[in-house]
Amino acid sequence: MHTLINGQPSDAIPITDRGLLYGDGLFETVALRQGSPVLWSGHMQRLAEGCRRLELPSPNPDQLLTEVLQVSSNAERSVAKIIITRGGGTRGYRPMPMDSATRIVMGLPWPVLPVDAKSTGVTARWCKTRLARQPRLAGLKHLNRLEQVLARAEWQDDYTEGLMRDADGLVIEGTMSNLFLVDRGTLITPDLSQCGVAGVMRAAILEFAQQCGIPHTVRPVTPPMVEEADSLFLTNSLIGIWPIFRLETRHYEVAGKITQTLQTALQHTIDRLA
Repeated sequence: MHTLINGQPSDAIPITDRGLLYGDGLFETVALRQGSPVLWSGHMQRLAEGCRRLELPSPNPDQLLTEVLQVSSNAERSVAKIIITRGGGTRGYRPMPMDSATRIVMGLPWPVLPVDAKSTGVTARWCKTRLARQPRLAGLKHLNRLEQVLARAEWQDDYTEGLMRDADGLVIEGTMSNLFLVDRGTLITPDLSQCGVAGVMRAAILEFAQQCGIPHTVRPVTPPMVEEADSLFLTNSLIGIWPIFRLETRHYEVAGKITQTLQTALQHTIDRLA
């Protein structure tokens, strides 16, 4: 692992950093292919929106790209993690005026993922832990991930992912992914206006659907809608598209036309970076 903090090689931050004390910050996890970041503009757009809504100074995208390339290897696949925090300050919740945020850029190896997940699909379960509804934070990839930590602690390795609902019982996302349904030829993904992470890959999939002429919609999703869908798949920046072949005892179509079309569109995007 190679790490830069505010542009300098380091592996430590002050214990007074608000990212550590309060989770006061944001992060992005970026996939790299042959040293080139995938969906970079999407990551920068989400990071800028997060900084705007948290009233954090927004980092310079060109500077971030330089640092990402500096910490990343030229391996076929690697990962860069960007963390922006409000930095140090006086004790207490009240944020103080600041000129620049703390900027952490980490280069990481590609994680070990299920080999055949894209073709044969994965298993999923329902999580008991619910997501709180907070529209001011909805969509942001902020540093407060305790709901996901508690949800992921509910099972060991008998399932690949867990699906999370909000306090009203609406289906929102996976612990580490966004969820899509295919129902009678229409692509559906849950509305994230009240909670959840608006994934960069999720946005790309919706754009691919538009380009490919696939009917699609963003709307509230109930558990019965998930149970009755023809097929399901998960997305994030590292896994791409993973079909779900089984949600607890319910089995789904894996190699549906819509899923395959979107997987092909995503692969073409990745191939252009090679």
